[in-house]
This record gives sequence, structure tokens and C-alpha cells, in this order.
Amino acid sequence: MESTKSKKIKGFKRFKERAIEQILLIISILSILIVFIIFLYLILEGAPAFSKISFIDFIFGREWFSPIDKYGIMPLLIGSLYVTVIATVIAVILGVPSAIVLSEMMSPSIASIIKPIIEILNDIPSIVYGLIGMIILIPFMESSLSMVVGQSYLTAGIVLGIMALPTVISVSDDAIRSVPKGIKEGSLALGASHWETIKSVVIPSAISGIIASIILAMGRILGETMAVMFLVGCVTQIPSPLYNIFQSGDTMTTRIVSEMGEAARGSLQYHSLVSIGIILLIIVTILNLVADYARIRVQKKFGGVR
Repeated sequence: MESTKSKKIKGFKRFKERAIEQILLIISILSILIVFIIFLYLILEGAPAFSKISFIDFIFGREWFSPIDKYGIMPLLIGSLYVTVIATVIAVILGVPSAIVLSEMMSPSIASIIKPIIEILNDIPSIVYGLIGMIILIPFMESSLSMVVGQSYLTAGIVLGIMALPTVISVSDDAIRSVPKGIKEGSLALGASHWETIKSVVIPSAISGIIASIILAMGRILGETMAVMFLVGCVTQIPSPLYNIFQSGDTMTTRIVSEMGEAARGSLQYHSLVSIGIILLIIVTILNLVADYARIRVQKKFGGVR
């Protein structure tokens, strides 16, 4: 028969496990509740704008001019799209290969030194990146590309792409390292080369983590404000021609920051600025849904790997 002491120990362990489960459940519920409250607050504060501006005019309007209460966010949407796409392409092209080299091709001793340095880059305030871009990159763009003004979608995208690199590299590296060693050894035992193993086994197995790193990077890029304000020009206009990424522009986040301080609470300007926040939340939600769908499709394609 079990001793009384043994029963007490088992009972305490069960109690501790239940307590941890309840705490995690409460934290999960609180997280969902906080997100719901943010959505609700934005809707309550932003919806009044649509009583004076139609939703179609707000989305597709080509002008944002607060003195005459003209609020259309199409130039801001285009600016956010251009900056996000440019930065994401740069972060993925440089970040994913760097993570592969760091985890699969570099010696562990060197990788253990380089990775902490990369992660430190993630802690540098965004305003510092913006200042460096303004001091170094803007004059370079003006002189090398003969741009009248160096502030542009491209300039902002380059700096934000560099800002997002640590996120892509760090998360992708962790995902690649978490691939079971036995899978890689089995591929090598069947005669595949190191690169063939990386391409056909390691990357498909780590694809969920790589996609997650890209989505995290896009979230940071889309929500970035201070660095963009230094680099994009903050000129609310649609580029001409439409594909002109060398032109100054504006984004949704920079417009909120530049005008919220002067907007009277309850005014049409205030409600319109909050409505931009609603659009940003909708875009991020759609982005995450698309990413989940893409992740599931990729997993099915590669035979249900992680």
C-alpha cells in the first residue's frame, strides 16, 4: 500500500497541474478578451466617421485634407502596400537564406556568436533605424539615383526590410533547428547530398516556422511608424505613374501619428483617424488567415510535415 507521504506528494502534483492548467486558461481568455476590447473600442470610436463619409468614399477616396474634412485613404493604402511589399521581399530574400546558412552550413561555435548579435539588432529602437536611414540612405538615394528627394516608398521599404531581418532570421533558424536529426540523417543515408537534404527535407519540414517568421515580420513592417515618418516623405498622394516606388508618399500609420495629436476628440478628423486603425486591424486579420491557409496547403503538399 502507498504511504501517506506518497499520496500527499501525488495529490500535490495533481493540484499543481490543475492550477497551472487553470492559470493558462485564464491567460488565454484574457488575451482573447483584450483583442475583443481593442476591436470594440476601435469600432465604437471609428464608426461615427461613416455617418458623414461613405465607406466606399473613405476607402477609395484619393484625397486626405483635414481642413475641409476630406478623408480618403487610397493614397495611404497604396503607400502601406508598397512599403510592406518592398520590405518583406528584402527581408525574405536576405533572411531565409541567412537562417539556412546559420543553422545548416555554419559551424556551431560561430553560429552561437552570430545569432545573439542578430537578435540584438531586433532590440534597436525603430527611430534609430529611421535616423540612420535619413542620414545615410536618403543622401545616397539622391546622389546615386538622381532623385530630387530621397524620401520615397523604396527608401522606407529598404530600411524596414533591414529592420525585419532579425525576426525572419531568428524565427526561421529556430524552426530549421527543430527539424528532427533523424530525418536529415535518413535523407543523407539514402544518398542525398547536403544541399538536396536541405532543399527537399529540411525546408519543407520547417516551412510552418518560416511562414510564421515572414508573417511576424510583415506585422512589424505594417505597424511601423517612427522609422517610416523619417523616410517616406509623409506626402499624401497617389504615385504617378502608379508603379513609381521612387516617389514620396504616406502610410496609414504615419498619418495617424502625424494628425492624432491635433485632432479634437469627437471630431470627424478624430473618428476618421481611428477608422484607419480599424482598416489596419482588418488587413492584419486577413493576412493571418491567408498565412494559415498557405501553411496548411504547404503541409499537405509535403505530406503532412510540420
